[in-house]
Amino acid sequence: MTMVLADFYPWVKAIHVIAVVAWMAGLFYLPRLYVYHVEKAQTGGEIDALFQVMERRLLKAIMNPAMIATWVFGLALVMTPGIVDWSMVWPWVKAASVFGMTWFHIWLGIRRKDFVTGQNVITGRTYRMMNEVPTLLLIIIVTSVIVKF
Repeated sequence: MTMVLADFYPWVKAIHVIAVVAWMAGLFYLPRLYVYHVEKAQTGGEIDALFQVMERRLLKAIMNPAMIATWVFGLALVMTPGIVDWSMVWPWVKAASVFGMTWFHIWLGIRRKDFVTGQNVITGRTYRMMNEVPTLLLIIIVTSVIVKF
């Protein structure tokens, strides 16, 4: 199995990067949709329904598959011999950050359900601040992987 992973390493890495880019696009965009949803739509109105469709499609059709692919191909990279030296700090920092990114994804999914039930109590300002979470985690992840401290 490890030889197969080594043979397909460039392909696995390419698919992993593509999945990460798609996932990050959604993680940047969904909180921004929530800001506009809170600030521009009345619960139960036509604009509220439009935002809910956009948010659901983004989460279900793009973000969820991209997150799953990121995890699957990322774990395949981790299992490829000679790729990760677990005695260094960087893989642990990256792993913790990826778990943080996953938590943020789940949090966004829970917030979507709040909009669906008409129970959102989070302000546009809070969503704007939360929109910075994936940026900070992305900086940590990319720096740890490239610099390998």
